Amino acid sequence: MKRIADLDPDHMSPEQRDVYDAIASGPRKGVRGPLAVWLHRPELARHAQALGRYCRYDTSLPPRLSELAILTLARVWASEYEWYAHKHIALEAGVAPDIVEAIRTHQSPPFKETDADASAIHAFLVELHRTRQVSDAVYAETVRRIGEAGVVDLVGLAGYYTLISMTINVFGVRPPAGTPDELSATA
Repeated sequence: MKRIADLDPDHMSPEQRDVYDAIASGPRKGVRGPLAVWLHRPELARHAQALGRYCRYDTSLPPRLSELAILTLARVWASEYEWYAHKHIALEAGVAPDIVEAIRTHQSPPFKETDADASAIHAFLVELHRTRQVSDAVYAETVRRIGEAGVVDLVGLAGYYTLISMTINVFGVRPPAGTPDELSATA
């Protein structure tokens, strides 16, 4: 059950409306999910959406890798809305369906040798969330695969999508009615 109502654009404060308009007119093309929750605190929404815009559209990671990272984080947090919002984007960006399904079901993804960068990212994020740190070996392999700048961007993306997932889970943000849960059955 959603714990906080979406704001009606016609009844927003000027600050809320400014942020709403900025988000709606940007690449997201709308204000949904956690962004709608953050509008209750327009400065949080303004800053979080700016970070999100960078993490989603402007990092050094290509879409295939950033979407793989987002799905990994959605799975770690059992964030149904985030999984719903990004599964099709990940598939369109080139994440293989068997990789998506393995992440969804908590299996070891069957990465191919040509997916060493994706494998490193997945291992990095799983270890980070399991142990709250990353071993020297996993760090070195991830730097080798995506570079130091890529690892900095990956940690930023992990932080942002952790904030997203926490917001979704705390405030009960759900996918549209009639959308089946994909993560809770395998939690």
